[in-house]
Amino acid sequence: MLTIQEWLLLAGVCALGAMTPGASLAMVLHHTLHGSARAGVRTALAHALGIGVYAAATVAGLAVVLHRFPSLETGIRLAGSLFLLWMAWKTWHQAGAAADHGPASNGARPARDGFLIAFLNPKVALFFLALFSQFIDAGMGTLARVQVAATAVVIDGGWYSLVALTLARGPVLAALRRHQGRVERASAIVLAVIAVIVWV
Repeated sequence: MLTIQEWLLLAGVCALGAMTPGASLAMVLHHTLHGSARAGVRTALAHALGIGVYAAATVAGLAVVLHRFPSLETGIRLAGSLFLLWMAWKTWHQAGAAADHGPASNGARPARDGFLIAFLNPKVALFFLALFSQFIDAGMGTLARVQVAATAVVIDGGWYSLVALTLARGPVLAALRRHQGRVERASAIVLAVIAVIVWV
């Protein structure tokens, strides 16, 4: 197990990573605005699951595989960019539309989008490689490895769930919906820009 000092350092870096604005925040905002707090939380928890896949795989050595087979990383990155561009296009065209409270916003779509926005981003694996290399050594036990990966998952899911619940509060959500067109277009631009800069 990590010492309390090591764990606090790990948790702090994971929190900073989660709080950095980007495509994930745009996706949580999109589903909260078009659905509800529940839709936003579903997006957040599914995003944490996608993060968990990379965190667990990185702990198990996936980053080594990605470095050994660059075409695999390129394929995942291409799929991620195409997904971001598709979401940007959809978001732009939904700008100004009435919020959708139906099954599409509160069903499986938020979970799917939340998971894919994390899973189709190989830079997550590289982030965890850089981060976990400071805490993991060859002799580390399984329980400690689980602790490291679980910390990333819990912090990510907790942060984005908190964002969704905060955004869904009456005055905040009302303000977002009053400016829905601008919010959606800004989100679409963020998604499109990120889709491009992952290749820079």
